[in-house]
Amino acid sequence: MRTLKREMIEDVALIGGLVGVQLVYAGNSILLTYFMSFGLSPLTIVIYSSFATFIILAPIAYCFERSKWPSTISLKFVIQLVLIAFGGVTLFQVLFLKGIVLTSPAMATAMPNLAPGLIFVIACTVRLERMKISCLYSKVKILGTMLCVVGALVMSVMQSTTSTPATKFQLQAHSPDVIFDKQKIIGCLYLLAAVFVLSSNIVLQATTLGDFPAPISLCAITSFIGVFITAAVQFIQDHKIETGWPLVSARDLIGFSLLAGIVSGACVSFNGWAMKKRGPVLVSMFSPIGTVCSVILSVITLGESISVGSLAGMCLMFTGLYFFLWAKGKEGFPDGIDLESEFDAEKPLLS
Repeated sequence: MRTLKREMIEDVALIGGLVGVQLVYAGNSILLTYFMSFGLSPLTIVIYSSFATFIILAPIAYCFERSKWPSTISLKFVIQLVLIAFGGVTLFQVLFLKGIVLTSPAMATAMPNLAPGLIFVIACTVRLERMKISCLYSKVKILGTMLCVVGALVMSVMQSTTSTPATKFQLQAHSPDVIFDKQKIIGCLYLLAAVFVLSSNIVLQATTLGDFPAPISLCAITSFIGVFITAAVQFIQDHKIETGWPLVSARDLIGFSLLAGIVSGACVSFNGWAMKKRGPVLVSMFSPIGTVCSVILSVITLGESISVGSLAGMCLMFTGLYFFLWAKGKEGFPDGIDLESEFDAEKPLLS
């Protein structure tokens, strides 16, 4: 009885925590939009937030994962760390932040729902994932991936249309530039590129964690390396390293950096614990909540409007995501076995 009660409390805490993580991610997108409205460079935001993440996670990693650190460091391991830092810290975040500027927080939180499908495609390409065309679950995975891609395209196109009313004659008389907002289309392309980089980075992290099973340490180290890579990119691009002052006060910058570090560290750590307890399928199923929360917060705080076409695209993406996750959870498990078992890190990436 006591064990059953403990498991129930753990389940409630896990589900509540996953919902909370998505709420935090949605709020963070709104906050990022607010800070960039002052003219703060995305590269500057990445530098501050990554350094804060390192400061917060480094002591935790030292206390809990020190025994898992390798005694010797190979060249291959160093290259993997640099690639993860460049892709996950610098390139992904810069593309993501530029996408937020040109589109909206709602679009930015919707696009990462493409990640499971893209990870599946990349993992199959590099032979980290097995696929049988004759298997029903593999077919559902492919269908889910296609629905996600179609939903993203529909959402991108419909979100880029102008909301200014016009008659049929006016639409024919003007050029297509009046109908479509080029900035939003470019922003959607930034977000799609960011999700592709994120998906590739996750596959690389999966292979790295096989030799270095310390996710908090990996996040801390790559955040630290990412600070220097991002600073170098900013110096090459702008011939200077912007501090963000006087666009934003030093107190606000420090406060935001610490908040970003706490958000990143807490969310990554909690998601890692949840994946260990219930597997990646359950964790991924909560990602659409962040999109819904971001849409609501964008309408309330920023006064943005979401078109019916964009909502239809989001629904397509969510449908494809759940199709994919259902098939991924069922594949390889015979009927009657609990799918919510402990996650085995030695299994294939998406199995």
